[in-house]
Amino acid sequence: MSQTKNKMNAMQLTILTAVNMMGSGIIMLPTNLAQVGTMSILSWIVTALGSLALAYAFAQCGMFSRKGGGMGGYAEYAFGKAGNFMANYTYGLSLLIANVAIAVTAVGYGTVLFDLKLSPVGIGMCTIGVLWLTTICNFGGAGITGKIGGITVWGVIAPVVAICIIGWFWFDGHQYAQAWNPHNFSFFTGIGKSISITLWAFLGLESACANADAVENPEKNVPIAVLGGTLAAAVIYIISTNVIAGIVPNMDLANSNAPFGLAFATMFTPAVGKVVMALMTLACVGSLLGWQFTIAQVFKSSAMEGYFPKVFLKVTKADAPVVGMIILGVIQTLLALMTISPSLNKQFNTLVNLAVVTNLIPYLLSMAALAVMQKQANVPAKKAKLGTTIALIGSIYSLYALYGSGLEAMTYGSIVTFTGWTLYGFLSHKFDLAQPAQAKKAS
Repeated sequence: MSQTKNKMNAMQLTILTAVNMMGSGIIMLPTNLAQVGTMSILSWIVTALGSLALAYAFAQCGMFSRKGGGMGGYAEYAFGKAGNFMANYTYGLSLLIANVAIAVTAVGYGTVLFDLKLSPVGIGMCTIGVLWLTTICNFGGAGITGKIGGITVWGVIAPVVAICIIGWFWFDGHQYAQAWNPHNFSFFTGIGKSISITLWAFLGLESACANADAVENPEKNVPIAVLGGTLAAAVIYIISTNVIAGIVPNMDLANSNAPFGLAFATMFTPAVGKVVMALMTLACVGSLLGWQFTIAQVFKSSAMEGYFPKVFLKVTKADAPVVGMIILGVIQTLLALMTISPSLNKQFNTLVNLAVVTNLIPYLLSMAALAVMQKQANVPAKKAKLGTTIALIGSIYSLYALYGSGLEAMTYGSIVTFTGWTLYGFLSHKFDLAQPAQAKKAS
């Protein structure tokens, strides 16, 4: 009884899932979507449906998988150790890129908050400074990081939820209609141009399944929470970004480095806008603090499996993989320098598209593996058919999102993916030698 009492119910896990997903992903979305127009609501609908399919399939993977390692463990069912390696490799890369994008977001809000006019190089240096600040702050271990992140995330959630509720009082339907398609994109071009930006907001939906051991009746409640949390996030994303499009003129929104601050300044006063910018800047830094620790743990767990160098296993007395954090900090610094652009928004878009491309590889591997998992778990044929069909829908959406990410992101994403296969080739002998030894031991 005491164990059940300490576990979350479906509603609590649903809220946790939605909060984890929202993080800092939404902060720059209104600006990026304004560059397409309010027709981007069509992308939101497509992405919401695709994300719900992915969320359901990941919930099923979480229920039937008997292997550790998250998406890597899922991929291993269908693709063996090579799939496990590629899922870990591409997921780790996507987190590295995403962290730089979050740092760019924090710098964008910070420059507007403090009325700074920075050159592209200046923005790059500030981004690197934020990355190293959050890396060094993690040297003390996970305790403080978790507490700070749990508080600062509300700096995003509170303004976003507020604008969903009260923003309608300032909403101008005529202004919204005028911004529908300012660049005269075709139907499919308009959706394609904003599909990766909308998916960016949902990245991390698979992580909700990691809480299966902490919830009552996980077989029933995990799918409910994952789907419910994804749906709740989708509703908030769609309402908030579209309300802002009816409050702030399209050109002003498209050129803003702090869209939510601009919206609150328009609704109330510049001082209120500054407060919102400060909250969101802190939320970005708090979110990045947590993700910097998370990515070090991802590389550490992958190193334990033999996929990454053993240097990522070294930890301090505070159980912090400091050496790994420093190495990852250097890589992020190089990424920040490589993506310096004349516009902060352009740099953000470049990073987001590349993060989405690399993150979709483990998504596709996991979707393809669900059928094998269900077969090994002796799932009834009718239920297995439903799971496989939804996983197929999630796969089709993921492939479309890859296409929508653009030629540049797909080119770089392909290069790093092929690099991953090459690296696995140099490591594969470890696993090929281990399998006969295990089989001999078992016999």
